[in-house]
Amino acid sequence: MTELPQTTATNSVTYSPDQAEAHDRISEALRVAGVDLENGTTTPPREGKQSVMAVIGKAGSGKTLLLAALYRALEEAGVDIVSGDYEGKKRKDRRTLAILAPTNKAASVLRMRGVPATTIHRILYTPVYDPEYERIAEWLAGNGERPEMEELSETALDRAFAFYQTNKSIPGALAAAGLKGSDFITGWKRREEPLDIGFIDEASMLDTRQMDDLKEIFPTLLLFGDPAQLAPVNSTGGMVFEALPAPAKLELHRIHRQDADNPILDLAHALADPALEFHDFERMIEDASKRDDRVRWAQRVEVDLMARSPVLVWRNVTRIKLINAFRSVHDAPLDALLEGEPLICDGIELPLKHRKKRLDLEARGLIKGAQVIYLGPGRRPGFSRLHVMGAEDPQLSAASIVKIEKPGEEEPFIPFAANMGATFLHGAAVTIHKAQGSQWKDVQVFAPDLYTAARMGRSEAGQPLWKRLAYVAITRAEERLHWVVRNRLSKPEEPLRVDDLRSKPVPLTLEAEDEG
Repeated sequence: MTELPQTTATNSVTYSPDQAEAHDRISEALRVAGVDLENGTTTPPREGKQSVMAVIGKAGSGKTLLLAALYRALEEAGVDIVSGDYEGKKRKDRRTLAILAPTNKAASVLRMRGVPATTIHRILYTPVYDPEYERIAEWLAGNGERPEMEELSETALDRAFAFYQTNKSIPGALAAAGLKGSDFITGWKRREEPLDIGFIDEASMLDTRQMDDLKEIFPTLLLFGDPAQLAPVNSTGGMVFEALPAPAKLELHRIHRQDADNPILDLAHALADPALEFHDFERMIEDASKRDDRVRWAQRVEVDLMARSPVLVWRNVTRIKLINAFRSVHDAPLDALLEGEPLICDGIELPLKHRKKRLDLEARGLIKGAQVIYLGPGRRPGFSRLHVMGAEDPQLSAASIVKIEKPGEEEPFIPFAANMGATFLHGAAVTIHKAQGSQWKDVQVFAPDLYTAARMGRSEAGQPLWKRLAYVAITRAEERLHWVVRNRLSKPEEPLRVDDLRSKPVPLTLEAEDEG
């Protein structure tokens, strides 16, 4: 077994024994597949070989650190990284790696840590490139000569090259040169050819159908998942990695050093104690709040936080009440949305003849469960300008059907709607199930809902349901956990805003296409 040092920007981190063992076993599986990490060499992919392994562990066990280290080792061995924004020209000897997550937010968390991740949905489609700008992409990726272009100066190309050296993003490099990603990608089509190696983060969210789709695309799959989370809502067989044979499951136990003093993770791991009751757990939270500002014992919901990070609840009735309270304190009109209101995409309702438009929206991050911020009305009735949180190219315009659910009413109120398009629910509060795969700096957990779950005595996969709910909810917090113990809502300290999201103009290409 080896202990491999991994250097970060601030300090040198050494694998724990279980991380080192997982690294060795994954390296051996990759070597059999034709990628030798130790010698930094690759051989052409072999057909007919299928390998699926899983790295499982609770929050703070070092899954992301291991994923990042393996990504860097594969890149150093000459494996090409396939992302949602660019895919180089195919070669028979080419080996590729795609790093995927089920949600935009989960992918953006990885990207913030230097890992070029995209969503599973986006990798199902391949972009159609403008031939002129594809020459720039090939050059940046090391597969072509530096282009000479009338549209771009030598200085602009230098800026693109410098950006790509540190960020590995084609749209980002084009933006640095003064272009937009929409200049480069002219459309999308369903992926027809398989890929090679796939890393899947937040694999606890996958259902059997999604897993089967991934196995069709990737002959070599490595899943990273947390067995303590909630199983997918539409899954009857638990989490997909539970069905793997024991040798294919690599379990991490140790909380890594940099997370050892994290009170949020301490609370998450305390839930594993079978003797722990709900009231005991709340006392632990209250005690932690007195020692550390990263845990808050909150007497009310902070309404200002709801605009960017939803309150996490268990019951739909609680979710609907909080949403209406949020709109009420902001004096939101019944027949319109305010700029800055949060929404959750509930799907895209388009007929088959508009398949191209559906592909474009989904490829750009507008998938079911995506969190978006309403930026204002579009040019036509029923259209909305939107910022998709966590997406690589976040701003777009699309036909929208917005549904605001009301307490005690079966049918939602619809302030405006296009005849067809993307459907949205309000996003000021969401269920804990739907929050899986996302993280926010501040997370508010509505504790009375979890107390109700505890009183009901329900279990899931052999564990009290309230414990699984609490574990998922509190591990969504990146920096601060607010444990809300009263059914009260604060008044807003400032109006809703969107200026922090408007770093560049919102493209209206989809809208213009409809208007033409």
